[in-house]
Amino acid sequence: QNGVMSGLMQMLLLKVSAHITEQLGMAPGGEFREAFKEASKVPFCKFHLGDRPIPVTFKRAIAALSFWQKVKLAWGLCFLSDPISKDDVEKCKQKDLLEQMMAEMIGEFPDLHRTIVSERDIYLTYMLKQAAKQIELPRASETEPRKYIPAVVVGVVGMGHVPGIEKNWNSDLNIQEIMSVPPPSASSKIFKFVIKATVFGLMGYGCYRIGQRTVQFILSMPAAQSYLQKLTEIKSQ
Repeated sequence: QNGVMSGLMQMLLLKVSAHITEQLGMAPGGEFREAFKEASKVPFCKFHLGDRPIPVTFKRAIAALSFWQKVKLAWGLCFLSDPISKDDVEKCKQKDLLEQMMAEMIGEFPDLHRTIVSERDIYLTYMLKQAAKQIELPRASETEPRKYIPAVVVGVVGMGHVPGIEKNWNSDLNIQEIMSVPPPSASSKIFKFVIKATVFGLMGYGCYRIGQRTVQFILSMPAAQSYLQKLTEIKSQ
């Protein structure tokens, strides 16, 4: 539905998620499920999904990478097998270690960090600021002065987004640019064509092999051999 490259990327990330779940015994994103559960207990509480839509993030991330970066990233995700413990997760809560991990990611895939982290920092900040706007109270008449009360907002975000949200909080933000999806590059079109050609080629070869074996099996049957022999005799006569 969202394109070949986006679909492949999502499959690889689901594989990573499954690996983490297997190692820790708990699925990533549990904090968001818990937030939804708690919000449902609060009267008149509105629950907002404040992150940028996944298809937009994937398409912008893929468009930002070169062909070899895509191959390198896909290779790394395919063969991710490093053990992860709950102690490792706790270590990630340390600010200096988290910043070090983010710096390593920036060094290896700067464009990927920009689209997956920095742009979403802006989007998350914008959505939080929209939710945090003061609420206007109903007025009895037009002449009555406007009165406002502060909104009470609880934002649940990944730890890696907190520094970016703090940095962008007092800035005038425009999310139109980071919501646009760039057209596919020439390398993406070639890669997509190669994948489709490979898939259809394998399917065609599979059908050919199955058909060949089926014909051989039918011809090896005594009834078929007898029928062919009769045809040969008729033809010779």
